[in-house]
Amino acid sequence: MTMNILETYAIGSSKLTYDLIERILKSKARLTLSAEARERIQHCRDFLDRKTDENTEPIYGVTTGFGSLCSKHISHDELSTLQENLVKSHSCSVGVPVDAEIVKLMLLLKAHALSMGFSGVQVETVERILDFYNNDVIPVVNDRGSLGASGDLAPLANLFLPLIGEGEVFFQGRRIKSTDMLAQMGWRPIKLKSKEGLALLNGTQFMSANGIKALIEGWHIVNCFDLFGAMSLEAFDGRIEPFLDCIQKVRPHAGQIETAKVFRNLLKGSEIIARHKEHVQDPYSFRCIPQVHGAVKDAMIHVTNVLHTEINSVTDNPTVFPDEDLVVSGGNFHGEPLALAFDYMGVALHELGNISERRVAQLILGLRGLPEFLVAHPGLNSGFMIPQYAAASMVSQNKMYAWPASCDSIVSSNGQEDLVSMGANAATKLHKIVDNLHYIAAIELMNAAQGIEFRRPLKSSPYIEKVLAAFREEVPFVDEDVVMEDYIAKTMSFLERFDVDLQEVMD
Repeated sequence: MTMNILETYAIGSSKLTYDLIERILKSKARLTLSAEARERIQHCRDFLDRKTDENTEPIYGVTTGFGSLCSKHISHDELSTLQENLVKSHSCSVGVPVDAEIVKLMLLLKAHALSMGFSGVQVETVERILDFYNNDVIPVVNDRGSLGASGDLAPLANLFLPLIGEGEVFFQGRRIKSTDMLAQMGWRPIKLKSKEGLALLNGTQFMSANGIKALIEGWHIVNCFDLFGAMSLEAFDGRIEPFLDCIQKVRPHAGQIETAKVFRNLLKGSEIIARHKEHVQDPYSFRCIPQVHGAVKDAMIHVTNVLHTEINSVTDNPTVFPDEDLVVSGGNFHGEPLALAFDYMGVALHELGNISERRVAQLILGLRGLPEFLVAHPGLNSGFMIPQYAAASMVSQNKMYAWPASCDSIVSSNGQEDLVSMGANAATKLHKIVDNLHYIAAIELMNAAQGIEFRRPLKSSPYIEKVLAAFREEVPFVDEDVVMEDYIAKTMSFLERFDVDLQEVMD
């Protein structure tokens, strides 16, 4: 689907969705702060300043220490130092730097959360976050260190170190000190006021950013497996009956109904699917595609809904309610909703690879008129024998990654944070699953395309024939053994550029 170009987007003007975020990223849209958001932020900051000046009772994270140090009182003239110390001390994400797109997503999501006006930050702090985004200033954030407990403390601390002139950034192709970047841009470090450090560090933006990226890629890979599954069905000379509407209606799961409809439309006009079949049933990996792919889609819809709620929520602590004259210390930073959803998503996406590998295995068995290993002279040639091994290896690895991170918890902050979500681990391992799925999808496409050639002169549907023609421009039919690694790499390159737009066949 061709996306409309989005030149600018006003943070705080509307709710965010994953597809809106995808448009913002692909369009390289510039972010601004909406007038409504600016007013909300200032209103909350003015209230917190008055509250701090007038209140004699301790306010967690504002006039006290953090975590298990919440009983330690902080004097008024040390409130700014308290916030800067918080950012410095919590900056201990480790591992390898996070992908720049995820860092930009973190900046976008945090600015959006702060724009709701319940965090007590300064307007200039949010504006500087947007400055970073718009000028491709990428703080160095590493991929490990968050428990998903008080949100994503360590990675968010590293994200916002450069605001106060600490830490490092990637800028204009180099990794440099933030002080050098600030000098080059003519910006002064932000002087944090009371609670601002806590507002920046508390939150689920690391988890959410990783989840959004995995969700965007996950929906794309779902479409890929629908298309390549239909091509495999053609190569295997499969039956259309399991995809008829009547059988879905008597077990009306939404994803199942949608998947069967997609397959009917993908295969419309195919000579292969329409021809008489000698066999009366197909193996489960073909016959149960509506049930399996459909269940994955239902899971993805659930995760999408959870993420949409999360990215439009206030997840720092304490939460400031200026109109109610309240500063409430709660647990909105806890990552459990995301941890469970991401684990669910990992299990669901893994299953797409599981069933895909089984289809690949069926295609190379030498059944239904296909040559063994999909080559004309098996024995002299091994053909597509080993790509199935590679797919099986990655399916097995994904089973390991699908083990739920949310089952674990380790006590932190001297017992104050005694149940943590491990949502960050659930989020980051999604990328490993999705990465493997891209390779598994490429292997299925190669096998399905090879198999369909043995059904000639019969043709598949117009849409599938168009995909095959585009694929064959880059990856030829295999007559004799080739270096398969090269062909897999070419197929991966094809998938990176090929937009699987199933809406075209649904219209």
